[in-house]
Amino acid sequence: MSIQEILVSGAGIAGTAVAYWLREAGFSVTVVERASTPRPGGQTVDLRGAGRTVVDRMGLLDQIRAMTITQRGIAWVDSSGRHRAEMPVEAFGGRGIVSDDEILRGDLAAILYKAAQPGVGYLFDDTITVLEQDPNGVLVAFEKAAPRRFDLVIGADGLHSVTRRLAFGAQPEALHSLGLLNAWFTVPAEIELDGWYLMFNAPRGRVISIRPGRLETEQKAALSVRSTESFERGDIDSQIDMLERYFVDVGWEASRLLQAARTAPDFYLDSMGQVQLDRWSRGRVVLLGDAGYCPSPLSGLGTSLALVGAYILAGELAAAAIRTTDDAALQHALDRYESRMRPYVGQGQELPPGGADGYAPQNRLRITLGWASMRWSQRWPLKAVMERIFSKADAIDLPDYTDFNVAVGHRPAFPTS
Repeated sequence: MSIQEILVSGAGIAGTAVAYWLREAGFSVTVVERASTPRPGGQTVDLRGAGRTVVDRMGLLDQIRAMTITQRGIAWVDSSGRHRAEMPVEAFGGRGIVSDDEILRGDLAAILYKAAQPGVGYLFDDTITVLEQDPNGVLVAFEKAAPRRFDLVIGADGLHSVTRRLAFGAQPEALHSLGLLNAWFTVPAEIELDGWYLMFNAPRGRVISIRPGRLETEQKAALSVRSTESFERGDIDSQIDMLERYFVDVGWEASRLLQAARTAPDFYLDSMGQVQLDRWSRGRVVLLGDAGYCPSPLSGLGTSLALVGAYILAGELAAAAIRTTDDAALQHALDRYESRMRPYVGQGQELPPGGADGYAPQNRLRITLGWASMRWSQRWPLKAVMERIFSKADAIDLPDYTDFNVAVGHRPAFPTS
């Protein structure tokens, strides 16, 4: 199989994880990233189920746990800040809405980047502009770097993937909007949280949430609203102006957070959606993580899908390389990646009960019913239903790729511990 040089588009969690595993399998890997450095900041992400197993097999679990966020759980509050429902971390054995292994997205990405960096080439402050495939590879044009040929291109560049658009076409039907806008940003630690992740719902589908950061001086805030309004991606001031229109009459901590958003170092607003494709590869281009199967933040499984997908994609490429030298081995590897991941992705894309309406209810009655449902979810018989929902992160048997140990020059063992 003529696969030696691999390009990964995107240096986020999926991109750095697959770069790590590909390097371990002996491939030559280059990562291109639009940002000028690994992206810092971001909200917390869950390490649960098979995703946690993958980072354990990378030997990074202890390092990650040293950087996790200490939280008591999630609490839904009213306009006076009174807790109307709570779900402690221990309610579902550390596998509930707030898990016992939560880490800031930027911290996890930095740990993965450091682990992948030796032997992996990086092109920061650049992006793919053209992909030209032929039977033997892909000619890639970049915005800044000189064109290069690669044997395979992996698109791990997120919900609005450039790689997906270039290789698959626009395909607007692949992006399924949830009708939600969401802004994430870091604020000074001025709100009394007492260790809780606080969530406040207001009518017309407006949500305010704030949770502890890793540093005592900062907290992580989010503003969500049921809306499909378009916005200028590069104009943060106009984005915050739009949010102010939605949240001007909300109360609780809305005013304080909107003011803090103006000076936040990491303000980011985007629509919420899922990516659903019939196929994740086209020729010598394959999609990974949110680029191919974004489940949306409401699922809580985006990180697990990214880590597991990276492990299986790299493992199947390594496995195909030792089984045959025929060019059909690449297609076999990509088919195996899809067949192993499809059921897991399908479950991961199943939204919690109520979907967007459960997260951002439109009226006060639904808000009140939401509080009650969260309280009852921790009691029989609803607790059993919720446990099945939270167990989806474990719903895959991870293959053992230990023996895939040859092919491109000297290929070291593909580790599983």
